Amino acid sequence: MSVPHVPEIRLHLAHEAIALWQRTEEELAEMGLPPPFWAFAWAGGQALARYVLDHPETVAGRRVLDFASGSGLVGLAAAKAGAASVLCADLDEFALEAIAINAEANGVSVTVTGENQLGEAGEWDVILAGDICYEQALAARVIDWLAAEQSRGVTVLIGDPGRAYLPKDRLVSLATYEVQTMGALEDNEIKRTSVWRLA
Repeated sequence: MSVPHVPEIRLHLAHEAIALWQRTEEELAEMGLPPPFWAFAWAGGQALARYVLDHPETVAGRRVLDFASGSGLVGLAAAKAGAASVLCADLDEFALEAIAINAEANGVSVTVTGENQLGEAGEWDVILAGDICYEQALAARVIDWLAAEQSRGVTVLIGDPGRAYLPKDRLVSLATYEVQTMGALEDNEIKRTSVWRLA
């Protein structure tokens, strides 16, 4: 289906949000499956993908890391906007499969990895990170790493709908969108969502 805020991109997404989430959490927990974050187009990712498509100069001709890629939405947007290469990174093996089939559905090429990129100083020029500030300890670690990457010349952009642990005092807003989401997973069906860079 087309992504609400980024209709240029089509993803394989869950229609029944709560049913899929409960099945993963309850029935398959003993198998160690993580929640299916990859099955939804989260607000932060939608805003970041929209920004990249509207500002292709952000990624055009550059090496891009889509960190905690999920469905691959942001990485696919970067590929469509002319990135020289896109590395979509996620720890969830199901996300890696989802990214591959979503890339094929959109006729773009991305590289997929399940290796943890957090803390790495990789060969990328741009890091795109959508919806990463939903857990306090993780958010702090990711933001510190992103700041270190920015200090070595990497462009860092974050998409976020106002998650609890977003350190706004360390960020500058670049754009704000009203993004349609699944009301079953969020507190609203429309989330005011911003794209940020580190100050």
